[in-house]
Amino acid sequence: MKNYTDTYQHKGLRKRLAAQLREKGIRDENILQAIETIPRHFFLDSAFDKIAYEDRAFPIGEGQTISQPYTVAYQTELLQVKKGHKVLEIGTGSIYQASVLSEMGARVFTIERQKKLYEKNKSFIFKNKYPNIKFFFGDGFEGLPSFAPFERILITAAAPHIPPKLLEQLKVGGIMVIPLDEGQKQHMLRITKVSQTEINEEYFGYFSFVPMLSGKK
Repeated sequence: MKNYTDTYQHKGLRKRLAAQLREKGIRDENILQAIETIPRHFFLDSAFDKIAYEDRAFPIGEGQTISQPYTVAYQTELLQVKKGHKVLEIGTGSIYQASVLSEMGARVFTIERQKKLYEKNKSFIFKNKYPNIKFFFGDGFEGLPSFAPFERILITAAAPHIPPKLLEQLKVGGIMVIPLDEGQKQHMLRITKVSQTEINEEYFGYFSFVPMLSGKK
């Protein structure tokens, strides 16, 4: 069961979390405001209620996790999201990351390959707050060609390589953020699509993500 009561204590914990992220180097105030606004405990079982605002990941079922808030903020900052941007997210998970993007004014198209998570998300009450999130069940490596191009693409799982179909669906001038490499740690990569045949790659810190898998489950 989830706890859908948002108390003054919860709000205070979010404020403290945003302050911690600022201390860790997150500078985009729009991201910090989104994290301070969104009740993260809504996205977790009520058993996690007292620790929902700790800066760490938690299990959400099906071998998946809700990402650490710092990781969410870090990836979002690298993505350089602006209001109105059309964003493709690979790996819906708990909908928390998509909600942060939506709170910032992005139009989010999010894909989940785990059928149970996808079905569970359909009945999640809080998602009604963000009608600018569109949900899809499918293979993240395939993307959503019928809705392309996207100004931003965010991958929330460890990719073994840069998915060529996602690169095709990225608008020229657009940005993709992807945790790259197999194994326990991934290098955070930001790709800027300079032209149809040229990309610019920037490597940042190391993180740990669940693997990005092909197909649907």
